[in-house]
This record gives sequence, structure tokens and C-alpha cells, in this order.
Amino acid sequence: MSSSVARALPLLFPAPGKHTATVIFIHGLGDTGRGWGGAVENWRRRQRLDEVKFILPHAPSIPITCNWGMKMPGWYDIQRIDGNTESLRQNEDEAGILLSQAYFHDLIQKEIDSGIPADRIVIGGFSQGGAMSIFSGLTAKVKLAGIVAMSSYLLLSLKFADLVPKPEFNKDTPIFMAHGDMDPVVHTALGKKSFDLLKSMGYNATWKIYEGMEHSACPEELDDVESFLQERLPPLWDSEGKSEL
Repeated sequence: MSSSVARALPLLFPAPGKHTATVIFIHGLGDTGRGWGGAVENWRRRQRLDEVKFILPHAPSIPITCNWGMKMPGWYDIQRIDGNTESLRQNEDEAGILLSQAYFHDLIQKEIDSGIPADRIVIGGFSQGGAMSIFSGLTAKVKLAGIVAMSSYLLLSLKFADLVPKPEFNKDTPIFMAHGDMDPVVHTALGKKSFDLLKSMGYNATWKIYEGMEHSACPEELDDVESFLQERLPPLWDSEGKSEL
């Protein structure tokens, strides 16, 4: 990936109420932020996230090796996708991963600059987006509220410990990792292996499997993500516009 890429402005869902928190949600390979617009509407349907602004960034179009080099929206290049546990970890596109990491760190900083505290920001995503969420979230130099990783895995796992800033700001940050048990793209075993590695390094990760789910999201999983967001980003203002602090 080039060090300079053309980026479209993210899709924004402003907070219906007073804006006190932000979720940055990152799509997967070949998708756009618009692909998760329906999920955002689903998460807000019970009006429990009315203080949350959602940012849905769009990946730049880049050549993807496993797609015969053809361009498609992607956060980093992938050599092979064949369902093998190790395929996604071979010849990882470190330059592309770090470029996207810098972009997401910039999105986080812009929210902080606008007045949203880091501990009122959640970063999450699906597939490539979830992988970037774990990587960008745990390497952030601010303490975040939470990380969501759906059908994802840990990037640059062989050197990850060396890439995390010292001191670590997100060692205790809750990470919700969710995966289908029939995933043929990001193999379930790779997701579980990533979870086990994070736990062994002392991170605050939880893991949930959804029976019969392939490389997608199901209603139960979307409800679980909504519950996680509600827990990590509770409202600060009551229905009359008064602070609950």
C-alpha cells in the first residue's frame, strides 16, 4: 500500500442526543462503511445509545494479492484466503497494516480533540476491520473504553508484543471477540488462537462462539455487540438533559 492513499470521508451517524461518546466501526475486505449502516441502526433501535456518534470509515481501493492483484477496498493486502489457520498470518502486509493503524489513531485523536474523552471511545469492526480494531486499539497511546472484534484475528502476532507502546494504555481495556463456528474465511481456530494469545499476554479479552454462523454476523451477535457498547458507553445525561454524574 502506498504511503499516501486517497481516502473518502467516513460515513457519520451523529448522536441523536447529546454527543458524549463515539464508536469507530471498521468494515471488512471488499466492503465500505455503508455496508454496516444497517447494523448501526439496529444497535440504536432501543434508544440506549443516543449519546453515541458512529464513525464508519471507508477503506481505500488497493491491489489484493489473493484477488489476483485486482483492486478492492482493503485495509491491508492479503496473500491467501483458503480457510487454513495459518494462511492469513503468512507474509502479512506490515506496511499496509501500520498505515491503516495510523489512520485509525488519527480518527481517535480527532474525536479527543473535539471534546470526547478517550475512555468514551470504542473501536470495533468485522473481519479485516476487527483485526485492525484489535491492533489499533491495543497500540493506542490513550485509554479506550473498549474494542470489538467480529470474525477477526490478531495481526502481526509474532511481533505484536514489540509493537505495543510502553507503558501500555489498554492492557485492561475490555475486548469482545465474537466468531462463527463455521467460518470458512477467517477460520474459527485462528480467532480462538488469537484470543488465547491475547489472554496469555494479560489482555482483558472475552470470546463467544455462534453456532452455525459462517463469515458473517447474526442477530444474536449484533445484540451482544449492542449490549457491550451499552456497558462500555453508558449515558451521562438523563431524559431531561441533566448530567447523571
